[in-house]
Amino acid sequence: MPGVISRLYRGDIDIDFVGKRKTWYGLSALLLALSILGLIVNQGLNLGVEFRGGSVFDFARTPGSSIEQVRETVAEAGPHQVIVQQAGPNWRVTTESLKAEEVTKVQQTVSQKYGVPENQVSSQVIGATWGGEVSQKAWIGLAVFMIAIMLYLSVAFEWRMALAAIVALVHDLVITAGVYAWSGFEVTPATMLGFLTILGYSLYDAVVVFDMIKEVTGKLGTGAKMTYTQAANNALSHTLIRSLNTSLVAILPVAAILFIGTTLLGAGTLKDLSLALFVGMIVGTYSSLCVATPILVTLKEREPKWQALARRVHAKEVSTAKAARTVKEPVSAGSQGTTPPDDKRKKR
Repeated sequence: MPGVISRLYRGDIDIDFVGKRKTWYGLSALLLALSILGLIVNQGLNLGVEFRGGSVFDFARTPGSSIEQVRETVAEAGPHQVIVQQAGPNWRVTTESLKAEEVTKVQQTVSQKYGVPENQVSSQVIGATWGGEVSQKAWIGLAVFMIAIMLYLSVAFEWRMALAAIVALVHDLVITAGVYAWSGFEVTPATMLGFLTILGYSLYDAVVVFDMIKEVTGKLGTGAKMTYTQAANNALSHTLIRSLNTSLVAILPVAAILFIGTTLLGAGTLKDLSLALFVGMIVGTYSSLCVATPILVTLKEREPKWQALARRVHAKEVSTAKAARTVKEPVSAGSQGTTPPDDKRKKR
């Protein structure tokens, strides 16, 4: 394995990403199906209180208290939907929207159970109307982002590259949402920031690959010795190490935040943001290499210009192979009809 990795970094190994497009399409279809199934089974995403509205309580953690104990304590005060999270040195409890007297009852119950002064059990009520406005603005921001990407890529490159990039971005979003659905992680405004960040990261990776493809395929003329597919795959091989290095450098600190920061520090906001970044960066790297480029090549192969080039290259390859066989056949025939001198002397 180390030898393969070193050869890969030296550029001695060419991976036929485009030639294996059916494999990548099948894998992506499976991941998308699992993600959509997760959204259906879990009835969508676990939206945070900022989106669905509710009441939020914050109070200091006391020695010996656990998430289950806090949940039971708050539930005894009346709320039916109780979600407990660690927020640094505090407990953060989210419930459905409560009336003023119900909020007071929760504060009194927590104060009596854990010895926290009632005035130090902070409460905040977030209306569903405000949450709906946040959701609406999030969708509007996503739509504006997608339109801006389409316009930029269409001007800087061409509409086929823009379409391939958008398909890859939607692919990344659905799979990341599926991970949130199956894991049950809460979707908060921090999560939405993570979604927008991974879109930008995935777009950057795709633009780097497309720029190299544009440079390589721009040199293909009528006398070219390779097809558009072969040239695109060659360009992808040249950017492979750069994409892997960029992804690895970006994923390591995010993984540290996700697995160390949230576990040791108990920072809920970091968890919401880092999971979206962690999953999105991995999926974004995969999609830029194995989804966006194969889709682009599939679209470009339908152009008459590249179809004609593919036929000429194929014809040259066939003629070269025939010439090679013609050269070998006379040599083989002559060697079969010649009797070695030693054998002739033995016959005499």
